[in-house]
Amino acid sequence: MLRLTLRQVRADGLRLLLSSLAIVLGVAFVAGTLMFIDGMRAGAYERAGAFDRHTDLAAYADATPLPPTLVDRVRAVDGVAAAEGELTGTAGVMGADGRPVLGYAVLAAIPTDPALQSYDVVAGRLPQRPGELVLDEETVADQRFTLGSPVRVGGNGGPARPYTLVGAVDVAGSSRDVGGPFIGLAGADALAVSGERGFGRIMVAARPGVDRAALADRVRAAVGRQVVVRDRAAILDAAVADAVRDRRQFELFLGTFAAVAVLVAGFVIANTFAIVLAQRSRRTALLRLVGATRGQVYRATLGEAALTGLLASAVGVLAGVGLAAGLGALLSTLDTPVAVTARTVLLSLGLGTLLTVASAAVPAWQGTRVAPVAALTDAAVQPARRAGRVRLTAGALVLAAGVAALAGAGATGQVPLVAAGGVLAFLGIVLFGPVLVPALVRVLGLPARRLLGVPAGLAVANAVRNPRRVAATATAMVIGIGLVSAFVVGAGSAKAGIERAVDARIGVDFLVTGIGGDLPAPLAGELAARPELGVVHEQRTRVADGIEVRAAHPALVRRTLSAVDAGDPADLGPGAVLVHRELAAARGWSVGSTVPLAGRSFRVAAVVADDNRALAGSSVPAGHAVDVVDADFTRLFPAERGHLAEVDPADGVSADVARAAVESVLTNYPTVNLLDQAAYKKMLTGTVDLVLGFVTALLGLAVVIALVGVANTLTLSVVERTRENAVLRAVGLSRGGMRTLLAVEAVLTALVGTLLGIALGIGVAAGGMAVLAQLGGDFTLVLPWGRLGLIVAVAVVAALAASVLPARRALSRPVVAALGTE
Repeated sequence: MLRLTLRQVRADGLRLLLSSLAIVLGVAFVAGTLMFIDGMRAGAYERAGAFDRHTDLAAYADATPLPPTLVDRVRAVDGVAAAEGELTGTAGVMGADGRPVLGYAVLAAIPTDPALQSYDVVAGRLPQRPGELVLDEETVADQRFTLGSPVRVGGNGGPARPYTLVGAVDVAGSSRDVGGPFIGLAGADALAVSGERGFGRIMVAARPGVDRAALADRVRAAVGRQVVVRDRAAILDAAVADAVRDRRQFELFLGTFAAVAVLVAGFVIANTFAIVLAQRSRRTALLRLVGATRGQVYRATLGEAALTGLLASAVGVLAGVGLAAGLGALLSTLDTPVAVTARTVLLSLGLGTLLTVASAAVPAWQGTRVAPVAALTDAAVQPARRAGRVRLTAGALVLAAGVAALAGAGATGQVPLVAAGGVLAFLGIVLFGPVLVPALVRVLGLPARRLLGVPAGLAVANAVRNPRRVAATATAMVIGIGLVSAFVVGAGSAKAGIERAVDARIGVDFLVTGIGGDLPAPLAGELAARPELGVVHEQRTRVADGIEVRAAHPALVRRTLSAVDAGDPADLGPGAVLVHRELAAARGWSVGSTVPLAGRSFRVAAVVADDNRALAGSSVPAGHAVDVVDADFTRLFPAERGHLAEVDPADGVSADVARAAVESVLTNYPTVNLLDQAAYKKMLTGTVDLVLGFVTALLGLAVVIALVGVANTLTLSVVERTRENAVLRAVGLSRGGMRTLLAVEAVLTALVGTLLGIALGIGVAAGGMAVLAQLGGDFTLVLPWGRLGLIVAVAVVAALAASVLPARRALSRPVVAALGTE
């Protein structure tokens, strides 16, 4: 039986080739993901101590930054050779052309004491005193900065000011390389630029020969119990834990797509073996007739699957190396090497082999049920079995349960219901597929019959003659297309919701936004001082005493209100507030009441309402909010900053003049952007487009595997129908008619899978949008018909391409020779 198995693999190699391609692609995704993740982990461990090569101890801030005076106290501890404060934040660099250098910039306080300096200097030196600056070597080269020249740097602490460039450092691939400039300043300068009141940690270098444990105890006594002190081993462990934790979600993200690819490959493999074993039914019966037991035939089939899976998995591992390298190149900011480990290779080989054997198990068991007497008949293939009533009933119930879960997700706001509904709906399609898919093929085939005549009619008949087969082939497409559609519809709906929110809440010509953080403290005041500008409002909020206090501008506040219950919002001014109706009802406040806010008294000018919902997890109930004018908000919370300022021209001033006035102020602030409404919308939705593109690219592999399944099924069906196709050609079907027949069959199968996938994706996206609307936000389902139509068009074109090789095979044999085929 072993020799027979090997011969069957050789004999049916071409038939198993396309299913092997599905295994190769699935294993390549898994292997590539594992190699990429292993490389990420290895890089994280390697870079963990990059900036702590000379740090023996470190004291870490908790919720409150560590003040500079605490650094002096630690420096005075017996046994401490050097102590420096360190912080990391964001800032901006003005380029040689006077414009901000693009990209998110990392600001770090660099120790000035050589005993603690751990940076790799490629030119010049590190800062030794305040007023000196180092940048990453890429920024220095790109901007053509020279050592000793002034470079302007600014952040949340105020406008940009010049610092002397004294060196260039290499931070590539480190935690401080995020794609933009790296800015290194002395501690006092870093505090001034960032606007922070203290450091994130204090780095300590011990004197030679000092007992580290005893020194740690003395440092703990100096800093107090609320400050965590770690020795060198704990510092490295924490750095590794942070790096691994930051990457864990990304690993889960990639692993999910690998699982999808493997699942689709499993469907393709199972369907392939079901067809191949059906075509071997006479050979199987002959083996049974000459004495082979059913168990022997079953084990031989599983051995054939194992050998096929092992060989295809080996190719998949090699392809995975290229995929991992491609991911590394695509995500170059992660600086991830490809790590090929024995564990990854063995796991990928085992997974691919096990997947092939498991997928072939049920078709193999069914294939061994051929009676020995079948060897004496002329039928080479057993009639297709219809799906049982139990399966169809279960499928209908599961599908209904999935639809109910998706509908209930919006009412309850439960995210798990969306996932459960999607899974149940897909399982329902799988179980109910032998009835649902052929019915849809017949419906979609009606226009094709009218347009293309007899070949299209024959294609429909061929497609539905084996309901299980066509259902399995179409279902493989449902997974990938369903997920792509869910993301496409969800992204389109999210973008529409964001744009509606901007239209409803932003009523000004210009917006000034912080890059990666809040606006610098003096910026709003400088803008308001310009006579060309009439409205300057920095959006700020603060929760105090269970109330959300919002900064408001009298000229803009009405646009967000949905109702005025009492009073006049126009009376909002210094010392007056607008109270929202839920808070007024809860506290018994009314127009004219005197209310306390953060230790000050205010008069209620009006009781109002808006459509804002409290976000999930908010500490303040919905409607427990008051609006105060900007000046009062600044007096109440002088340190509170916002990330967005709204700006309108003064009366009689053109938009171009106002823009020039804003730009003249922003030349000193490299950490802010000036946008109009359209650009602001694009900025908010740009991330959605980026994620959608990345997800679609990853899910594209699952769709490709499913299309391989379509081509595989069609090719094997052509082999099965060799004599039948020859008869059709003998009675007058042209070569073009044969190509049309197979093309229509492929398109109908792919089209049904695509439409079912789109329907599933729309259902999942609808549930997700309903949940988001419950959690807070103006989100409704929006169907991007253009993108959905593009998905259908791509599927149709790919199906046409998948029919080319089967058609060539069907036409390659002479009619007389094909008529003699058994």
